[in-house]
Amino acid sequence: MHDHADSRRAVHSGVISHVGTEIRGAERKLEQFFHFGDLVPLAVSSVGPLFSIAATGGVMAAQAGWYTLPAIALMAIPFLISSQVFKLLNRHFPHAGASYHWSARVMGKGMSRFQAWVLILAYFTSIPPIIIPASSYTLQLIVPGYHPSAAVSLLVSTFWTGFALIPLLGGSKPTARITQVFFSLEMLSLVGLTVLGVMDWGSLHVGVHPGPPPWGGILVVTVIAATILDGWEIDSYAAEESKRPHQDPGKAGIVGSLVAFGFYVLLYPLILGETPMNRLAGSSDPLAVWGQRLFPHAPWLIIIPILASTAGGLWLTTYILTRALFAMGRERLIPNSFGRLNKRYVPSVAIVTSLGTALVVTAIELFFKSLSAFFGLVLSAAGFFLVVEFFFDSLTATVFLVRAHRDYLPSVHGAPYSHRHRLMLWASILANLMFGSFIVTFFVVGPKAIGSDIDWVLAASLVAGLLFTWITRRRAQLIYVFQAPDTDQEPLAAPVVGGVSDI
Repeated sequence: MHDHADSRRAVHSGVISHVGTEIRGAERKLEQFFHFGDLVPLAVSSVGPLFSIAATGGVMAAQAGWYTLPAIALMAIPFLISSQVFKLLNRHFPHAGASYHWSARVMGKGMSRFQAWVLILAYFTSIPPIIIPASSYTLQLIVPGYHPSAAVSLLVSTFWTGFALIPLLGGSKPTARITQVFFSLEMLSLVGLTVLGVMDWGSLHVGVHPGPPPWGGILVVTVIAATILDGWEIDSYAAEESKRPHQDPGKAGIVGSLVAFGFYVLLYPLILGETPMNRLAGSSDPLAVWGQRLFPHAPWLIIIPILASTAGGLWLTTYILTRALFAMGRERLIPNSFGRLNKRYVPSVAIVTSLGTALVVTAIELFFKSLSAFFGLVLSAAGFFLVVEFFFDSLTATVFLVRAHRDYLPSVHGAPYSHRHRLMLWASILANLMFGSFIVTFFVVGPKAIGSDIDWVLAASLVAGLLFTWITRRRAQLIYVFQAPDTDQEPLAAPVVGGVSDI
């Protein structure tokens, strides 16, 4: 009995070397509203599968050709593992900061501060590339064939940015309900497009001549695929707004990741098999090219679902970023104003600042051609930053599980470790190796696919992260929002006692 107690104290002290305080005061607590049925549409719509195909499919086809889907499947392996990792870490540490907070609990505050920087880059660089297409699709729908000026494009971009503020500033309930409407439209579109594509296969299919695999292009596509396979993790950042923070976050993400991958498994073979490759490769919207072949006299049938997917992806990607910024502001890693809530219990400063800054970047891209190339280069690195972010998440899980395996007895309360987490440990190690190899490979093949200066942009961004880590070394305090699960049920988690965690 004494050995059991010693082993449990060892894990509690080994998982993290510093203490945190329990959150106090309703002004710092998000409203708990989301049920599992609310989180699943968030997880799927945040990926924006139809928008993702429209935005990246042309680049992927140009790089990997017929091997686009195998390249996506290759990147899907560590992402699907990550969905299990997120479930595991959510079970122990539900928090609006999600991966940034998990890193602090397991890896220490220094690693967490660097990961916070990567997280900001990963999600902020994903927002402007959504705003501009939202404007383009809107104009295509309203005035087909029109070539807008920069001012008109910015005006429509401003509209969508303002529209995204409605659910975000409205709170959890309008965010869930509006997302469900857009989610329903996207799912109906998936079914309709798949059925039409299968029915028209006989008249539309083209010859398939894959040739030898373009390995460099396939590796580039794997990193690009990070931008179309992420987003399902939104339920982790919604953990503090979940009715069951220890149970539902993570589960919805698994569903979201599987559904998003299912979109690509269904649609990519039809798109590639029914559209000449020379029309897809490099196209700014390959989904629309395929759609013109399906219903040439009604292009709006494909534009409306893409626009709905784009709009949903805009406010939900912003949602992830703002919840992370809220957590950082609450813990004083960044200005404290980011951690404040308005009367609807949403971090309004983080929301307005994120979308406002993204709109400024969008305006610069539209009006200043000399700077647009630079910003385009930075924003094209979103996939790289996402891969780095997920690499750190897998590393956090690996360290957490290794310490659990090392510090606990082979059996705790009749639940052998091998039956609980050993498979997850090996899976997280595999994800580490895959994400790590993609990161290294991107520095080699990225300049050929994106631009010769991309390596310098990435290196400068990572060095800036080290500077951010050093500057903020005395700022952050670790705040715990929920008590951990009962240790008799979940021996890897530590309880919060008297406002201070004993881990």
